[in-house]
Amino acid sequence: MAGNKKEGAAPPSTITTADDKSKDIKKDVTPQLPPVEAAARRLERLYGGGGGLSTSSKAATTTLPINTTKIMKKWLGASSGTAGNATMASVAACAETTLDPAGVCVTGREILMGLCSEEERLAVAVTKVDDGTADKPEEGGDAMMEEDAPSSNTPEYLSLTCREVESWLMTLAVRIYWRAGKYQQAYDLIIKGLQLLDAHLADSGNNTSTAGGLYPLLARMLRYRSLIMESLLTSSNDDDTYAKLCSDTRIELASRHTHAVLRRDADVSATILNLHLRELLLSDRVEQAQKLISNSTFPTDAASNNQLLRYLYYSGRVQALRLEYTQSYSNLSQCLRKCPTNTGLGFRIAVQRLLVVVQLLMGEIPDRSVFFGEGMRGELRPYLEIAQAVRRGDLAVFHETVGGHAERLRMDGTYTLISRLAHSVVKAGLRRLKTSYSRISLEDVASRLGLPSATSAEFVVAKAVRDGVIDATIDHEGGYVQSHDLVDVYATVEPSEAFHRRIAYCLTTHNDAVRAMRYTPDAYKKQLEASRGLRRSREEKTDEEKAQEIEDELDDEDYEY
Repeated sequence: MAGNKKEGAAPPSTITTADDKSKDIKKDVTPQLPPVEAAARRLERLYGGGGGLSTSSKAATTTLPINTTKIMKKWLGASSGTAGNATMASVAACAETTLDPAGVCVTGREILMGLCSEEERLAVAVTKVDDGTADKPEEGGDAMMEEDAPSSNTPEYLSLTCREVESWLMTLAVRIYWRAGKYQQAYDLIIKGLQLLDAHLADSGNNTSTAGGLYPLLARMLRYRSLIMESLLTSSNDDDTYAKLCSDTRIELASRHTHAVLRRDADVSATILNLHLRELLLSDRVEQAQKLISNSTFPTDAASNNQLLRYLYYSGRVQALRLEYTQSYSNLSQCLRKCPTNTGLGFRIAVQRLLVVVQLLMGEIPDRSVFFGEGMRGELRPYLEIAQAVRRGDLAVFHETVGGHAERLRMDGTYTLISRLAHSVVKAGLRRLKTSYSRISLEDVASRLGLPSATSAEFVVAKAVRDGVIDATIDHEGGYVQSHDLVDVYATVEPSEAFHRRIAYCLTTHNDAVRAMRYTPDAYKKQLEASRGLRRSREEKTDEEKAQEIEDELDDEDYEY
């Protein structure tokens, strides 16, 4: 049988070298970091640091990337899931293992570590990937493992992103306190976080190239402080305390907004502008909010989508309160179109509520499908009943519906706007009556619309006729309203006038296009220069000038070689 073996075939090799063993062992002992710490070290790697690797494999790069603000914003979006599931123990453990106790973030490290006990920090243990070989390494690979593998006992502190990670951990701790209802602890912690962040910005000289990653975190801290202040007002019901807090922060926010605009920081400027509008709306200062909108410029192109949505909502609310329903409808519609469909249900409900009210104030009835959107059926139920009452034109039913949901409408902040709908209800009822009856008494009008007397009905009908809502005549002696016969609009000159306006618009557009094609941009500048003798074409030059130019070009080429 031995003669049947092929000489060229060799049995499969089962020899394992020491290098292969060391590679397998290093793969087995790679630590799996907690999510919060893993996100922090990922930011260090994005900045060009080692991210917690061993000393032998660290990159020697210490130069920060050019656009740290853009990197920070993308990292914050990618780490949103980790931030939402973070606990106070994981935040404190991350501060202990990533922030250098002898570095610039020693104060923040001590504050974060003091948020929970040492036992809770130790409970956030570092697990290891175990496939059956990490417990007992084979002989021959121990020395290499001890030399090259990163040691889990010796923490690798962050060097490039320690300030950013410290501020980020502060925001996580503040949010945990705020969601737990511990508003005073959250307020105290956010004040300390802002002080540390301002100190870091002062040390860097507010240089965008070195401190650009801190500005998105500054905007987030300012927003958290505003939300916590509102929560403190809701929990304590102390208007004087809230007014004092607002007066203390209003001047500070104005100064921060000025500096943000000067350094072209879209995140901070947009956030502060929205915070100002929110605070003015909560205190019912509509005119001041309108002045702020008209005298400031929102960075639409550079701001984040969330800040743009908030600005559109606040500006639409201000315009609705100031009876500018068309502009309000435009802003709210744009806000609703830009809203993400997979998150932010509460914000979409708030926008949809206000948009429904504005449509009713404009004399339009919203589509029925609007009230039955996903997750909006229960929240928009009162507004559906109000829209049905407006459509029917029954003032008594409208007042009954609004009175039944008054508390809910006050909580939503739409009670003031809905109280203006009484006139729209009357107009809708008059249109129905005018369509149904050619002649109706004022007493019947009062009873159908729920008005107190025929005199009130007479005044209401007179105003509707003057505003052009209905085409009718009031007979004061007989006490009735006489509707005019419907006139065929195509028998009048209105269609020809509309046709004339459209033709004039098309002709104007055509003439503008012809002018743009005939006269190229900046053509007059060339003619002006030529007329003044400032510029001559190559054909106008003499033979001597052309020869001199050619000689100059040849001399330049010889000099370069």
